[in-house]
This record gives sequence, C-alpha cells and structure tokens, in this order.
Amino acid sequence: MTSGSLTLPDGRVLETWISGPDDGVPLVFHHGTPGSARPTRSMERAVHAHGLRFVALTRPGYGGSTRRAGRSVADVVEDTAAVLASIGAEEAYVAGWSGGGPHALACAARLPHVKSALLIAGVAPFDAEGLDFLAGMGQDNLDEFGLAVEGEAHLRPYLDAQRPELQATTAEGVIAAMGSLLPDADRAVLTAEFGEDMAASFADALRVSVDGWLDDDLAFVRDWGFSLDEVRKPVVLWQGDEDLMVPFAHGRWLADHVPGVAARLQRGEGHLSIAVGAIDRMLDELIAAA
Repeated sequence: MTSGSLTLPDGRVLETWISGPDDGVPLVFHHGTPGSARPTRSMERAVHAHGLRFVALTRPGYGGSTRRAGRSVADVVEDTAAVLASIGAEEAYVAGWSGGGPHALACAARLPHVKSALLIAGVAPFDAEGLDFLAGMGQDNLDEFGLAVEGEAHLRPYLDAQRPELQATTAEGVIAAMGSLLPDADRAVLTAEFGEDMAASFADALRVSVDGWLDDDLAFVRDWGFSLDEVRKPVVLWQGDEDLMVPFAHGRWLADHVPGVAARLQRGEGHLSIAVGAIDRMLDELIAAA
C-alpha cells in the first residue's frame, strides 16, 4: 500500500491511496461525501482479489488535498487523469459510491482511459426532470441540501457544527451521528471492521476542514459540468430501496437516463449494506461489462 500525495501542474496537492498488484489494471475509486481516499478494507481486498490495482484520490478540500473552490463534478476528470499518468496507466475501471457516483460518471463521459464504470448508490442530478431530489432522504440530508441550495455562507456553519463529532467518531458514533440516515440494513453492517473503516475515513476527510464536504454539496446542486449523453462506456449501477441517504428514486432515474446502463435495483438494501455483501458481484459485472 502507498498512501501518498501528488503535486499537480497547477501547484495543488492531491492525497492518494494506491495498493495491489503493480501490473493490475487500476480501479479508480471515487469516495463518498464526506470521505477520503482511505478505503474500506473489505473493498480493497475484493479489488485485489480480482487482480486489480486499487487507486483512489482524496477530492480537493478533503484531508490534505488542496481546496479547489467552485469546482464542478466534471473537474474530477482532470485530477483522475493526472493520478493515472503518475502511475503510467493507460486504461482503468472507475467506481463511485454515493457522492462518488457523479464523479465516476464524469470519468465515464470524459476520461479516455475508462473501460467501464460502477455506480454504487450514486447521486442523481439535482435538477433532473421528473425527480424530486430530496424526497425520501433522512432529515440530516434534508437539512444539509436545503442549506446547500442557499449557498456557502448558509451551509458552512452547519457542516462546521457536524465536524467535531464525525472527526472523532467510532463505529458506534457513526450510528449516533447519522441516525436519521440509517435504516436497519445499514445499522447492521456498521460493526467491527466496516464501521471502523467508515469512522477512519470521516476522520481523515475532515482533519483539516469541511471544505471538501462543502464543495461536494455545492457541486451536487449545480450543473455537473457534463451531460449524461456524453457517457459512452458501459455502466453498472447498484441501488437499494431502503437507502435514506441517496433514495431509491435516484437509482431508478439514473437507470432510465444513463445510456446503456445495466441496473441492479435491490430490495431490502440500504446505502451501506448494498456494497458490503455484493462487492464481489459488482466487480465481476464491472469487468465483464468492459
């Protein structure tokens, strides 16, 4: 494993996490919101077991990655290309969980390296026709995105107030801090290793500031900077119907609007549980789709 950093041509620094076989095709993982390049160990093991190289970048503003104020979702393509260039990779798979979903879609649309993409409970566009973006979300998310629409001055104090608890949390603390967003299916998996890894990712992401979290939220409620019509690579989508963070309707909307998507809309699964038990199947489908 190499946890390190990359200095970009514009002087910004990106934190990275790279592990697995040097000759494996990279799987670039785009983390959730809030989050960092630090993976859950179960996902990292599954990626390695499929012969792939795990590659992740901490988005600007999270952890030690330099903030890029005003960034759009599409801006992740440039950063992802730089990370792949730094390891000499000419092709890659991409995956995104939750807030990482739109970023994986941006790569599927505009990054030539991409063979196929995996969306796990990914967010749909805020202004999507025929979708009520907020409907079905837990109260914490309703509060958060309601403030995001009002802009940075309204959102930042809310996130700053949430930061201390998430920064110093444990697996049990994640459940307490995110209570309105966790159905029983998700609470059941926030134990032992997975819960520890979630807590570690939050702490890593927020150790400096809430800038990355804030800029993610603002990017989600604005134009993403690319069109779904640009996606020409195979996309596999998984979504659970008990999700209170990214509601089931987001998955159904994306299933209807991402060109050529193969959708797995799952009953009885939440935002976290959907990947814990099915990551191997997801990676099988991602590779087969290419």
